[in-house]
Amino acid sequence: MPVVQRAFRPETPARLRLWAGATALTAAVLLVAACLVMARVQQQARIIGDEAAPQAANAADLYFALSDMDAQVARLVLTSGRDDLAGSNIDALGAYRERGRQVDESLQRSLTTATSEEERAIVLGLLHDLGAYRERVWQALTAGPAAAGYYTQATNVLHLDLLPAATSLREAGEERLDSAYGSKRATEIAGVTLAAVVGGLLLILLIGFQVWLARRFRRLFNPALITATVLTALLLAPMATVLILQGQVLSRARDESLIPFLDLTRARAISYDASADTSRYLISNRLDVYRRDFDRKADALEAGDSGLPTVAGGPDIGPYYTEQVVERWKAYRAGHERIVELADTGRKAEAVTALTGIRRGDASFDFSYYDAAVAEIAASRRDDFDTALRDAGILLTGWPFVPAVALGLVILLVPLSVRKRFAEYR
Repeated sequence: MPVVQRAFRPETPARLRLWAGATALTAAVLLVAACLVMARVQQQARIIGDEAAPQAANAADLYFALSDMDAQVARLVLTSGRDDLAGSNIDALGAYRERGRQVDESLQRSLTTATSEEERAIVLGLLHDLGAYRERVWQALTAGPAAAGYYTQATNVLHLDLLPAATSLREAGEERLDSAYGSKRATEIAGVTLAAVVGGLLLILLIGFQVWLARRFRRLFNPALITATVLTALLLAPMATVLILQGQVLSRARDESLIPFLDLTRARAISYDASADTSRYLISNRLDVYRRDFDRKADALEAGDSGLPTVAGGPDIGPYYTEQVVERWKAYRAGHERIVELADTGRKAEAVTALTGIRRGDASFDFSYYDAAVAEIAASRRDDFDTALRDAGILLTGWPFVPAVALGLVILLVPLSVRKRFAEYR
């Protein structure tokens, strides 16, 4: 206790030690805390950009690729053995192989980035069910007259096993993304609070120390303490600004770019599944469940509150492109109604030609025309998010070390500011 008692004695040297010690200690606390906060925010931004967002996008891409893969199988079944539709058959085969490759790559990435045993089990289950699905597809493509039965088995595997599991992966990815954003937001709040409370306390101590020295020693200016005060102020304001700005950049990127991209990818998957329902209707010899499924999915896509008009729009897209997407989809839907009418009146061969042909006016052409508009907007959204990630990274560059430099100088300047005053008492 003698050391504590000496520190609080009313003599000037003791007060000098108390002022200098409290100021240097506060600066040291702020240095450690600020470096940790800024390093943590930088790490969390990197997790969002390198892990959480890619995982959510990968899961969305998986769902879309699976839906399109089954749609291409339906086209293959319908065009098999038709010499006049050989071009459509080759086109569908190429698309099926491309989507299959995308599915394999997405599952491999999902297996590598799985964060829990439950998620890993879902991916392994998907791999197993995908093998069963491909076996049924191979049987459908080689079975001749029995192709419809094997395709029905394949599409049942898709809808009962593959797509529900892919939905679980997608939801897990979106939850991880929300969690990453929530953790970063908490760190940002802590950082701004730290700058306001501990940084404010350090400024008060520095200014109070100068006032006390001016009164006690009759010296109006203390260059070292003035420099320390300026350094502290120049650190706190930019640090709080960087925390707020990068948070706004990434939050806006999530709301205006990433979430719309995920919604558009989901809409594309629904539209591909709906287009496959047209093919399934023909393959199954007009089984009404497929017509009802198409209408349900098409109505969802055209809904104003959650369908294409909402997910395709945005301040940077404009109504023209949104209307373009919706109108192109409606044109395809009109083609679907014409194909159903042909099939219902016994003109199945004409219906298959209208569905699978790749000339202007055929359903496949209309669908590709619609999908190109959706894909263009989705790619733009994803590019915008990547740009925002780079901008946030630039804002945070070097900030885990800036507080150490600035506050390290402050800690050195505090004892320097009172060195001559102590010398007067020797």
